Amino acid sequence: MTKEGTLTAGHASCDLSVFLRLGELICGAIVLGLLGRAFYLIRQAGVTDPNGRLIYVAVTAALAILYSLFFTPPLGYSFWFFPIDFFFFAAWLVAFCLLETGQWYVVGAPGINVNWSGCSAYRTVLAFSFVACFTYLLSFPLVSLLPSDQGRGRTDSDRASIG
Repeated sequence: MTKEGTLTAGHASCDLSVFLRLGELICGAIVLGLLGRAFYLIRQAGVTDPNGRLIYVAVTAALAILYSLFFTPPLGYSFWFFPIDFFFFAAWLVAFCLLETGQWYVVGAPGINVNWSGCSAYRTVLAFSFVACFTYLLSFPLVSLLPSDQGRGRTDSDRASIG
């Protein structure tokens, strides 16, 4: 039996889901902002086509931002799209691995070394892509914490008699 006003697993799950979605949004925005600056510097260096790894990470960050914006409010529909969390976990994991095995930028115009000038930004992109990866991994199983009859007005005694 729960007292009125106590925190149940459903409410805690909703609160944690919103917190993780905000973290996903922040991580995606930081990664996309830093990559936007890197694309600007690469273009200023005279390179016509940036590294495909950076493009993949930028697209992943942009899609993650859109997904987080739509599903941050703890409404009923936001908990039905939990398989997309696993998809973004895998996408961010791939992004992290691509960035970890590559370099920030290898070739620039003669006399310009883009790799050393953006070392801290590169490490920040790596760190936030790793954090984003695990925020999606943590938000994936949250749907199992929600009771299936949440919001239908049933009490604990009704749940016990049902099954």
